[in-house]
Amino acid sequence: MSIRSLSIAAAVAAICHAAAIAGNPAIGVPVPDSASVARQGQLVQIAYSLPLDSVKVGANRTVVFEPVLINGADSITFPTVGIYGRNRLIHLERGADEVTADRVIAAKSAGATLPYSQTAPWQDWMDGATFGLRRTDYGCCANIEGEAYRPLATLEIPRPFEPAFQYVRPVADQVKSRQVTGRAFIDFPVNRTEIRPDYRRNTTELAKIRATIDSVKNDPDITVRALTIHGYASPEGSYSNNERLAKGRTRALADYVDGLYSFPKGIIRSEWTPEDWDGLRAWVEANPIDNRDAILALINSDLEPDAKDARIRRDFPAQYAMLLRDVYPALRHSDYTVDFDIRQFTDIEEIKRLVETAPQKLSLNEFYLAAQTYTPGSEPYNRLFDTAVRMYPDSEVANLNAANAAMSRRDLTSAASFLAKAGDSPEATYARGILAALQGRNADALDLFRQAARLKVSDAPAAIEQIERIIRLTH
Repeated sequence: MSIRSLSIAAAVAAICHAAAIAGNPAIGVPVPDSASVARQGQLVQIAYSLPLDSVKVGANRTVVFEPVLINGADSITFPTVGIYGRNRLIHLERGADEVTADRVIAAKSAGATLPYSQTAPWQDWMDGATFGLRRTDYGCCANIEGEAYRPLATLEIPRPFEPAFQYVRPVADQVKSRQVTGRAFIDFPVNRTEIRPDYRRNTTELAKIRATIDSVKNDPDITVRALTIHGYASPEGSYSNNERLAKGRTRALADYVDGLYSFPKGIIRSEWTPEDWDGLRAWVEANPIDNRDAILALINSDLEPDAKDARIRRDFPAQYAMLLRDVYPALRHSDYTVDFDIRQFTDIEEIKRLVETAPQKLSLNEFYLAAQTYTPGSEPYNRLFDTAVRMYPDSEVANLNAANAAMSRRDLTSAASFLAKAGDSPEATYARGILAALQGRNADALDLFRQAARLKVSDAPAAIEQIERIIRLTH
């Protein structure tokens, strides 16, 4: 019995082997008429339409198509479709076929195309996965005669642009030189040059000067280098007398201040301008008075000061009276400038305290050093750069870093304002690309990122890839 059984088994095996060899078509997945994979809310949907007229299935064979979604080690399979030859279909109907499929199609009734659509629950790994179709051909006895696989589509989900900001470290100041300025209107009796502290508004004006000086002199972090007082007289009267008054009154004010503070010799400096024609010109240019152009022509002429004043008084008496009454008093002023140095700060905790209490003492580099102790994009990180640009509103680096901080919190209006003053550095070009991307101006962003890449901005190539992907998936 055992010998006969072996003979029958060997015969069956020989028949199956012969059938496998005999003229089977080459194994391959036909090119689908269409194929797609997309996320639909919390589902992923696959679909394809497969031409079947080229899939030859013999009477004793079965072809099974299995859709799969694969991303690295993660994968999911969808319900299979089996195309059964005549004999295999009979076996299947009798429950005797070992090859099963979720959907059964008889080979003789297979139409020109196989439409297919299925969904599955969305999982995060599916982003970037490949949708493909696996074909397995079975011969008699359920032997696998061949397998093939064809990738059909990639699941790419449009994602918002994720910027990588490039903050620029400012150049450290070797010496932190600063200055404060002010303007006082000291009253003097007619043709006199001595200071009278209690004369008219002098109490208030002298207090302004003292407050400015005290704000720096009494600070242990500050060293005063110079105090300059520049006095001006108004244009009426003779130039020589005005020169005497401007010089004498300026020296009197300098001596008064020196008496209050006893600065080291050479700290206080005095300068004077006999007649403030620049101030008069600025006022006339800014105000729509009658005969303004003619008066400006005289002010700007090459006439001697006394001749200018006389011509304006003679040719435009009404305007001259108004100027003498309303404008000339403000041209008698004393401008003062305190130049000083601030010590360097290296202790980060001290810098952080100064950000809150005296940010004007900090250099841009000191703001930057403190920011490095916070997480980029965090509230304290952004606040440091916002404070820095407030202290240094004309600095290109301060405006660039403030723009980055604004964009990180999606304040695009402020970012645009800062970038307008950020200069044309490679990093500024790159930052303008980020702004364009966040505003949805993808074509502009791509152009700016390409410029930045040519300028060797390290993050520009990755930004280009993001924008190109967004453009591809949204058009």
